Amino acid sequence: MLAALCYPFRRRIYAATGLPRYSTTTTVEPRPPVPFTCKTGLNPFAAPATGLTGPGAVATARILALTALEEHSDSSLVVIPRPDATALFGLGEDELLDDDTAALFIPGNLDAALAYLETELAIRQNTGATDGRRLLLVADCESESQRIQSLFDRHPGGACAILLGPWTGEQAATDDEGLVDAPPALASALPDRLPTMSRIEARDRLLSALARQIQDQKPAPRRRPAPRHSEL
Repeated sequence: MLAALCYPFRRRIYAATGLPRYSTTTTVEPRPPVPFTCKTGLNPFAAPATGLTGPGAVATARILALTALEEHSDSSLVVIPRPDATALFGLGEDELLDDDTAALFIPGNLDAALAYLETELAIRQNTGATDGRRLLLVADCESESQRIQSLFDRHPGGACAILLGPWTGEQAATDDEGLVDAPPALASALPDRLPTMSRIEARDRLLSALARQIQDQKPAPRRRPAPRHSEL
């Protein structure tokens, strides 16, 4: 019942609208990159809102979004506004317009994404539904910090967010090597160091994850019954 209410609304919303900083006088051995594997041990849902800042913020948002899509696709829905899908993964305006996966929704902009979340959470509250997918917003919060915080206040535990931009709540700073400096409220949700990832690699992993999910969602082909031999 919940899916019947949710996904038609999603389709209506859909139509809406650097170099390392090393001293020149000191030799510094660069840290080897942390590999990003399918099982990262990260939990994108560990905090209601994870604000990200610093030179590694975008890469961190990519990794957290991919973790949700690769490790939690059966139980979560990642909502990424189109401008953020472009910034994080290099997706064009016409890519994934007909996406049929249950784990990813790309509305036209942040306003449309928030309108979807507000409506979906209100439906769940009004119907008492408790078996819906976990909701994760990954976006630049732009000038909507108050609106996003109000959404969390009205529906505690209803959704989580990975937020870039001028988020007014707690923020974790990541540098271009993936080192994390987080306040106590976020420290337990993030490791001391995160893997880094380019937009090209992130795009490839995103498309691969979606292709696997689409394949998994296809019903198994029916086997044609064997012809009966006429009895003699």
